[in-house]
Amino acid sequence: MPHAARWLQSALRGALLLLALLAAFPALAQPQRPLRIVLGQELAILDPIISTNNATRQFGYMVFDTLISMDSQGQYRPQMLQSWSISEDRLTYRFRLREGLIWHDGQPVTAEDCVASIRRWGARDGLGQLLMAATGSLTADGPRDFTLTLARPFGFVIEALGKPGTIVPFMMPARIAATDPMRPITEFIGSGPFTFNRAEWRQGDRAIFRRFAGYNPRPEPADGLAGGKRVHFEVAEFVSITDPATRVSALQGNEVDMLESLPPDFILPLRRNRNVVVLRAAQFMPFISLNHAVPPFDKPLVRQAAQAALNQAELMAAMGLPPDFYLPDCTSVFTCNAPSSVEATHPNLAQRSPERARALLREAGYNNERVLFLHPTDSVLLSPIASMAMQQLRRAGFNVEEFSSDWATVAARRLRREPVEQGGWSAIPLVWPGVDLFSPIAFAGTAFNCRNYPGWFCDETLRETLVRYTAESDHARRRQLAAEIQDRFHENVNFIIAGQMSVPQAHRAELADVVPFAFPIPWNARRVAR
Repeated sequence: MPHAARWLQSALRGALLLLALLAAFPALAQPQRPLRIVLGQELAILDPIISTNNATRQFGYMVFDTLISMDSQGQYRPQMLQSWSISEDRLTYRFRLREGLIWHDGQPVTAEDCVASIRRWGARDGLGQLLMAATGSLTADGPRDFTLTLARPFGFVIEALGKPGTIVPFMMPARIAATDPMRPITEFIGSGPFTFNRAEWRQGDRAIFRRFAGYNPRPEPADGLAGGKRVHFEVAEFVSITDPATRVSALQGNEVDMLESLPPDFILPLRRNRNVVVLRAAQFMPFISLNHAVPPFDKPLVRQAAQAALNQAELMAAMGLPPDFYLPDCTSVFTCNAPSSVEATHPNLAQRSPERARALLREAGYNNERVLFLHPTDSVLLSPIASMAMQQLRRAGFNVEEFSSDWATVAARRLRREPVEQGGWSAIPLVWPGVDLFSPIAFAGTAFNCRNYPGWFCDETLRETLVRYTAESDHARRRQLAAEIQDRFHENVNFIIAGQMSVPQAHRAELADVVPFAFPIPWNARRVAR
């Protein structure tokens, strides 16, 4: 046989052998596809202790972990902790970490790391600041043990360390937690289920996370944010798609796996698509945040005029949700029809109308000052609320100007305290899931009262009532104080409630064992053949 023919025959045999191997081992033929998630907001800020954005919180849950986590029933369970104990006088809390916890750089998680992380979080978060103000000492007692001793009664230590919302107490190595809490961290080493390499982050395109082989999941099943976080994907990605319809097309085309928020117009069509699962996520409440620091909303009467001008039924209808997805009117800041709900009885709430708003503006001496309304056009949830709210405010006599942009730009401007003429703002829509609203010291609209929080609202009476609430252990008395806090919230108009709704989420039907929660959870989910 000629040399060329022998070579060709040998090459063919090699190719056939390779094809046989690929057929026998499909994983070699086709590497596992990443789990691709589209968030409702653009990921712009990576330090979860600096930002209250939902996208930043979800980033935090990918990379970091918490001492205590909330399950789907609202119960607090040990996460990084093995256990905790409380003294009889409820002033001393002793904590022990689980064995085998390591950071992404291979170093062991220590009690000193946790103490430093709690202190940094406690300097930023509203509930954390209340806890730190009541704390006498917080010390590491060994590699896995630390103790928090209260200087005065504070009935929410476990709830504080296990809070799932606003600013979450994520644990970081002590050297990173030593970063000034007013400055963002630059190193992203956690002990969570995924690692993150900032050099791979393409802002406006995608954030890439890789499974952390050293992660030590808890033995019990995943339940909400608690339990065993078992990861079945080597790579997960937050994919940026700003246009709502394009997000849906990507889901239908199997280009992405999960949508945090499904545009309402697509709920019914996708319910008929056997390749997609539509979920009703937990209850959410949108709010209109007003900037109390600059005119015109530095005047209480002008804020009350805006409160009177906004009609929740119209705001919710503007979203295009099916009627069973929302309530036409809800005035409890702790969500309506929930165990923590407290009836709102402030008289201002019974007088909401454009006519009442115009009367309040006349009484306040409103002189047609500009109201710059920040409109995040890429948010499925917030954009229709912004459009309708601006229409309602104009109808009541406000001089509303619109600043439209993507969420990342709007969120950055929201941090500015300057007057409108110097790059500031007047109003912006926001949304919180119910897990952020279960108590006055968890909800940002009350817990951040008189603290450095965008909107810069401050009511001294509310501040004193919050301190009494944190020290109270009797459940009935807590509810009475919660009602007083809610009353002050509506009197001062810290925020304006825009409604209550269920947010539609969606994922590909080939994803099994998805853990339902207020935002997409990547652990536990796996892709199965259909």
